[in-house]
Amino acid sequence: MLIDIFKLARPKHWVKNVFVLMPLPFALAEGASVDAGVFALGILCMCAVASGIYALNDVRDCEVDRLHPKKRERPIASGRVSPRQGAVASLFFLLLGLLPLVLLGQGLAMRLLLCYIAINLIYCMGAKNVALLDVFLLSSGYVIRVILGCALLGVLPSNWLLLCSSALALFLALTKRRADLVGGVDETHRPSLGGYNTEFLNQAMGIMGGLSILAYSLYCMETPTLVQGREFASLPFVVFGVLDYMRVAYTKGEGGEPVELLFRSPVSWVGAAGWFVSILFSTGVI
Repeated sequence: MLIDIFKLARPKHWVKNVFVLMPLPFALAEGASVDAGVFALGILCMCAVASGIYALNDVRDCEVDRLHPKKRERPIASGRVSPRQGAVASLFFLLLGLLPLVLLGQGLAMRLLLCYIAINLIYCMGAKNVALLDVFLLSSGYVIRVILGCALLGVLPSNWLLLCSSALALFLALTKRRADLVGGVDETHRPSLGGYNTEFLNQAMGIMGGLSILAYSLYCMETPTLVQGREFASLPFVVFGVLDYMRVAYTKGEGGEPVELLFRSPVSWVGAAGWFVSILFSTGVI
């Protein structure tokens, strides 16, 4: 039972919280003081809250998940965990994520997590069945993670950072819907797919992928945070990452589970590490 409850938390998906780390190198370059303990605790709280949402979503979708070739193996859909037990686990995870921030007086971080919960409740309660609205709500979770990182660091998110993260998040959400379509998922399991086709999603992915690269390039040119002459050190890693993700989506029909794709792709890990080191170089941290 405990193993199944742990699986209900989807620990693999905690890697999505890497978006919380995005503001870190820029904040360090601006001389922000980082409380490592509070920052780490904030990430753990985000993991717990996300797990609570995953559990709630599994409770609501258990009947439909039983018709899905992969999701039917989830703890609730398979019957190993009852819906009531799943609901209790969801509440436990949510409280586990919120209470430490309350006790530490991290009011802004707590409000961001409450906003994340509210958006996901709207998504779970039916908004995910509406084409385009589903991907916008899905992508907002990534943007909230970025803003949470800024809140934990005590810095304001720049417009460029918000634009880059928003475009990239929407790109990932559109890729997920395309993978659903080409993978044979139909309107029975996800009604919003009735509002998409591969031609539209291909074009939308191209637009958002291009916007992500353009926004990041302009940020590199305009921000005073980066050292002159080192502005574009990290740009090749961003371009490569976006193009490689599109390549995998178009040639292999993948992208429905970004986390699984990341775990299976050593190239992605190397690219992410390269970006992090290069941005530290660009900001003069190293």
